[in-house]
Amino acid sequence: MKLPALAAALAATVVCASHQARRGPLFTKSPSKDAPSKEAQFKTTHFNKIAIALTMGALSLTGCGAAPTAGAAALSPASEASHPAVASTPSAAAATKAPATGSALKPVGGSATTAADPGIVAAPAVPATPAAAPVDPAAGGAAPAAAAAGSTSVAPAAAPVSAQAAVAATGDGSQAATARGWGAVVAGDEFSNTGAPDSTKWSVFNGTGHAGKGLRSPQAWSVANGVATVSGNSAGTTGGMSAKFAQQKYGKWETRMRTNARDPKYHPVLILWPNNNTSPNCAEIDYAEGSTNTAQIKFFLHYACSGSNFQTTAATTIDTTQWHNYAVEWTPGGITGYIDGVKTFSDTNPAHLPSVGMHQTLQLDWFPDGSATKPSQMQVDWVRVYK
Repeated sequence: MKLPALAAALAATVVCASHQARRGPLFTKSPSKDAPSKEAQFKTTHFNKIAIALTMGALSLTGCGAAPTAGAAALSPASEASHPAVASTPSAAAATKAPATGSALKPVGGSATTAADPGIVAAPAVPATPAAAPVDPAAGGAAPAAAAAGSTSVAPAAAPVSAQAAVAATGDGSQAATARGWGAVVAGDEFSNTGAPDSTKWSVFNGTGHAGKGLRSPQAWSVANGVATVSGNSAGTTGGMSAKFAQQKYGKWETRMRTNARDPKYHPVLILWPNNNTSPNCAEIDYAEGSTNTAQIKFFLHYACSGSNFQTTAATTIDTTQWHNYAVEWTPGGITGYIDGVKTFSDTNPAHLPSVGMHQTLQLDWFPDGSATKPSQMQVDWVRVYK
């Protein structure tokens, strides 16, 4: 065998051992204008075969393999189409999912795999604006006295509370109900109708807004293409509604929700509120509440009507313009919050638990600060309740 061919074989072995991640053909023929004689072709082919054989033998000794040809496809990232930004009109939601039919649950993109708890250690609660109180439509829009409005100081919680730094929820469609094995849905709304929210399931607020600012109007709501949309305009007219279903003590709730690139003065809120608007300890569970920080969602558990020690809270950094599944589990042993199947909040202090039955509310609340307000939206794909 000629020395150049042997040298080429050894060189190929060294290159493979040093660059295992490299992609491309092991040997490449160079084009030539002048065709060689048949004898020269035979000799060249003969020596090349020997060189290739020696090279492949050397490769097997080093653990390398001949790399695949250039252009091998890499794994594609997950498509953004499954979680697009909120459209400016409810009808645009049709591009993201088909309308629900009957009572069947709508499918959700992504796999619902069991998510491990992040192991967040207990931390004291942090000062935050109390959640906006829902309104009983029958009361003409006045907020119930049970709301802890105006109280901003927060003392350390007496029980473990997971108030963690940035826990990025996956947004891939994982559900706490599936990951935790909650079983069958016992109540809720898939928003399969068109027009106003289903009056057999919801009481729509009609009156003044949070803290007497702006209005909550039934006209702010619309349902189409399997999605309920509540809009807030530049004047502070927005909406909220209260569930007539699942007015129960203990249980599990999960809601799929997103916003547009909202004005920081519009806060999306998913709340469990006391039945009949009465609770001896002003109970309130805000299991997803936006704030002026549009890259964050908070969990609030209100357990006192006033004073310096009235709530526990946790904050999660998240892109709210993507669909996410927000859930709360309320048992005699405590209250736990989840985002996309991942635990983000826990309070097991018996003194902090509501003593009355609760029900779901959906709200987009306005917190004016004197500056111009940009119209904003909140959309809800479904609300599901489990035993």
